[in-house]
Amino acid sequence: MVASTQNLHHRSVRDVLPTTASGNGTTTTTTATTVNDKNNSKARDTHVWMYLVVHDVTEPIMVEVDQIYHLACPASPPHYQFNPVKTIKTSTMGTLNMLGLAKRVKAKILLTSTSEIYGDPQVHPQSEDYWGNVNPIGPRSCYDEGKRVAETMMYSYKEQSNVEVRVARIFNTFGPRMHPNDGRVVSNFIIQALQKKALTIYGEGDQTRSFQYVSDLVDGLHALMNGDYDGPVNLGNPDEFTMKEFAQYVKKLTKSESDIIFLEKTQDDPNKRKPDISLAKEKLGWEPRVTVKEGLSKTITYFQQVLDEAGEIIPTGPGASKPQN
Repeated sequence: MVASTQNLHHRSVRDVLPTTASGNGTTTTTTATTVNDKNNSKARDTHVWMYLVVHDVTEPIMVEVDQIYHLACPASPPHYQFNPVKTIKTSTMGTLNMLGLAKRVKAKILLTSTSEIYGDPQVHPQSEDYWGNVNPIGPRSCYDEGKRVAETMMYSYKEQSNVEVRVARIFNTFGPRMHPNDGRVVSNFIIQALQKKALTIYGEGDQTRSFQYVSDLVDGLHALMNGDYDGPVNLGNPDEFTMKEFAQYVKKLTKSESDIIFLEKTQDDPNKRKPDISLAKEKLGWEPRVTVKEGLSKTITYFQQVLDEAGEIIPTGPGASKPQN
């Protein structure tokens, strides 16, 4: 995957394969080759070559890599519920194919799992030793159970084939470059507030969530991949908001006078969500550094630029999800 291997005897070369989800529901892989000059530690002497490979992870792929970041799967409820069969195929067959690749080329593989594996938790906050409370046949189950199976696959390959695995259980994450129709609460509230439209809460607004900024997540994933700990690790910000509190906070930061309206609660929507990150602190030396206020301010600025270019945007809600045949 390196453009030229001449004169690399004094350098370290690493090929990294991140799998991601594209906007149209397909999945892509990007191979990044990083060459670090061992004789010079300056940041500018780190060189990265990127190769975009359009590929469906539910099909096997033949590449030579050192690390695999398996991120491919829609994470927004309106998106993963739009085609639940494709969602569960991505989590199961996609993970199986990436594990097969990791086994073949002896690569380390990191699965981005989710706080959704805890379901509607009966333990608060949620630590990694909590097994969860998940409806296996509900509208969210294609995602929740798909990720639970993916975790099982990871540790089965570790046990049976000595594949070096890492599992990150990611809690709500936000930041610039989120899709304006992502369908989750951060993008919806900001888009609605900036357009002076009513902020929509599904339910009475007493359900809680915890939000982390994207750069903190990236740091956590990097620390997990390159560390020695191989058990599941929560990556999230333990600062907890009710949806009513969060709506008011977004209104304050956007200086919006929008109303807040309450619609029917969606099925199986968790009542509480807050990570216990004690393990991440202990094993990775990681914890969030960006405050929710700072992260929201950056995200609001980004979405204002998007609106200036695109004009009106109608956020995606639960009603937009229609399972396909």
